[in-house]
Amino acid sequence: MYEYELHRVRSSELLRAAAQERLAREVRRSRRTARREEAALHSTADAETHTDRPRRHRLARTA
Repeated sequence: MYEYELHRVRSSELLRAAAQERLAREVRRSRRTARREEAALHSTADAETHTDRPRRHRLARTA
């Protein structure tokens, strides 16, 4: 009987931990989505400020 109670306690702890992990993943996912949406809004305004000049290629460093 004692082993059965230990099993039930451990099982409930695992279920609680899994629920917390799911909640944490959901929060991270929503924050990431919000950051991406905000970056998309700002990137359209920033894209207009860039020039069409190609990037300057630097020479390789000598030994």
